[in-house]
Amino acid sequence: MECKRCGTCCQEGGPALHVEDLELFDHGPLQLAHLITIRRGEPVFDPVQGTTGPARQELIKIAGEGESWSCRFFEIAKRCCTIHGRHPLECRLLSCSDTTAVEAVIERQTLTRNDLIAPTDPLRAVIADHEQRCPAHHATELAGRARGRKSSEALTQLAAIVRQDLAIRTAAVMAHHLQLALELFYFGRPILAYLPPFGLKAIEKHGRITVQPIPERQL
Repeated sequence: MECKRCGTCCQEGGPALHVEDLELFDHGPLQLAHLITIRRGEPVFDPVQGTTGPARQELIKIAGEGESWSCRFFEIAKRCCTIHGRHPLECRLLSCSDTTAVEAVIERQTLTRNDLIAPTDPLRAVIADHEQRCPAHHATELAGRARGRKSSEALTQLAAIVRQDLAIRTAAVMAHHLQLALELFYFGRPILAYLPPFGLKAIEKHGRITVQPIPERQL
């Protein structure tokens, strides 16, 4: 069926990338700065199940614009994809009236950072260290345990991971002159961005970051 160009799927988030999409990096249109990494264990929305839960594996997605998840290549005014004809596999398979084809490839032969980063890139070692010291699945587990508690061991441990996450990012940005777009590809979203859905927020006071419940009046 021909696309209605309503933009609904585009505005709900960019596609995850698959092995078939590697060619889109050879001569464009995709660049690393266009991407965001969803780390294994990071809380994400599952469009098939209609629920939010930990990502079962690492995914590379086309990033949104600003704070929106809307695909960066969707032009709202013209209701069109600016890379149509060179768009990713999931976009080519998706039909609003029948999602069978795209559901069949979800989480299958998906790309990871290792598929896109050169073997000699020094950031490979930094990413490995970040994954070991700031695992997304552990942060998500702690956030679930800390939900609604003003003081707990989970809050303390979560704050330590948030601080470590920011420290590694800051050091990498300074050492490798990374722009924000590339930081989101290399390291994914900051762990502090995971917190609001759990009713938590990171607060800096006297130069130290802690994690606290969001007051009910602010939820």
